[in-house]
Amino acid sequence: MIITANIAGAGLGGLASALALSKIGVRVSVFEQALALTEVGAGIQLSSNAMHVARWLGIDDQVIRVGFEPETALIRDYRTGKRYMNAPLTDMCQRRYGAPYIHIHRADLLMILTEAAVKAGVVIETGADVQGYDASRDRAAFLLGEGLSADADLLIGADGLGSKVREQMLGAEAPEFTGQVAWRGLIPAHILPDGLVAPGATVWAGPGRHFVTYYVRGGDLVNIVAVEERADWRDESWTHPGDPAALRTVFDGWHPDVTTLIDHLDQCFLWALFGRKPLPTWSDGPVALLGDACHPMLPFMAQGAAMAFEDAFVLAKCVEANPSLTSALQRYEDLRKPRATKIQAKARANADLFHMNGLRAKASLHAASLLPARTALAPLDWIYGFDPTQQPTGAGWRSVT
Repeated sequence: MIITANIAGAGLGGLASALALSKIGVRVSVFEQALALTEVGAGIQLSSNAMHVARWLGIDDQVIRVGFEPETALIRDYRTGKRYMNAPLTDMCQRRYGAPYIHIHRADLLMILTEAAVKAGVVIETGADVQGYDASRDRAAFLLGEGLSADADLLIGADGLGSKVREQMLGAEAPEFTGQVAWRGLIPAHILPDGLVAPGATVWAGPGRHFVTYYVRGGDLVNIVAVEERADWRDESWTHPGDPAALRTVFDGWHPDVTTLIDHLDQCFLWALFGRKPLPTWSDGPVALLGDACHPMLPFMAQGAAMAFEDAFVLAKCVEANPSLTSALQRYEDLRKPRATKIQAKARANADLFHMNGLRAKASLHAASLLPARTALAPLDWIYGFDPTQQPTGAGWRSVT
């Protein structure tokens, strides 16, 4: 018998899970509330753990081709430019973890996933707003409004931080504002002075704020993300226009490399950073949550897309390995929740590190500056070195945290 699955949300997690489920023979439909699959300009990072899943999905070559492979990961002082960490990535990730580390434009990754999913037979319906679900019948169904519904054997809520599926499952609860706001933008590399931006992922750490730069689209664009601690902004939109002049004021007095970059920024967007405490459960019978719907990630570990990719693979393999969908979803939660929760906590802690909050953060930065380059990635082995595709999905697989 062919299993059917409906997925709420055609973001990175929803499309990755659609493609993963289709690979094991599930017939998948994706319901997206937007009228078209579009994405505003933004870069994301796919570390080696995510690229293992991309390889299994069959999209790794495309990701590498349109992305950018950084040479190093740097943490620098906001004023002096001192390097607290300088970790090689290009050869080290392949040799140490068996997969590269790639920066990619979010829109490019969304297109790759969409094309692969459609080619695999996934049906994508836009303008379809999932408002809830009904799991009381033999086949569960998404409720789409105006009396419409879409039934399937399996329902996946990959509908983000404000998930309607999560709300029905666990009750209405507003996400927590972290007191931090992020600015993001893209700058054509050809308009910048030669050598201004290192060919890697650079974090400029400073009191109460930090500034991130890296290349996307093969080095044609420089992606920037600037985070400041701020209590007066609560808009959850990712597309709220920002003012580059205001951003210049926020980072006034920082290293000339940072201020020069901001001087070349014509457009930026602003969004408040929200999170959630770990949820008590990720599933309700044949209904499960995935990605930001169940474990929203702050961007301080660059693991949001990676965790969604890991979720997608593990969910598919649990469905494949377990005859009961309810037990498969429970197994998926048992395997994923400890790791996702630990990385959520690590991302929150990195905010203090990047913002030099307290003596411990400053001591950690100093300790990082003393590490030899060849061992600088070692503290992240448990994240980057995890390959979900090499883990068994049966009862003997314990979660790796």
